[in-house]
Amino acid sequence: MIVRFLSLSLVAFGLAGALHAQELPPGVALGMTPAALRAALPTVERVARPVRIASGLAGSWRGQPAQIAGLPFEPTFYFAGGALRRVEWVALPEAEGDRGTAAYAELLGWGRSRFGAEMASRDPGSELASWVAGDTDVYAQRIDDPRRAPSVRLVYKLRQLKDASQL
Repeated sequence: MIVRFLSLSLVAFGLAGALHAQELPPGVALGMTPAALRAALPTVERVARPVRIASGLAGSWRGQPAQIAGLPFEPTFYFAGGALRRVEWVALPEAEGDRGTAAYAELLGWGRSRFGAEMASRDPGSELASWVAGDTDVYAQRIDDPRRAPSVRLVYKLRQLKDASQL
């Protein structure tokens, strides 16, 4: 299991500051239990109505916001089967301004320096850059679709490989 350290100590202790590296917070590892997450990040708060996504994941814990390129990014911790499976930082840029362009560019630069060249895709209204690090998938996404609010996100999730029978 990959343990990523992040210079988010300011965030872990609830202080303001810039997010210089988009890593998992100190002491946080994919696969840990909710109790272990609370021990590692005492400032996390239980979400009243967890966001549910594919594979039975529930975004049941939220951390303190951190800044990336001047935008506040809020981390959500997703659990399934009693284990942390996904950590997602999401920013909703203001309607004015660059609509998340600078934050996404910063995430791309960080990802390239940390993991190397990305697998990229781009279509009207969205950009995606992804990397693989051992048993972890990491991706940055920027959505700028006129039909919805712009958003930028960074996601760490446990890699799920499927065999031919599951396709």
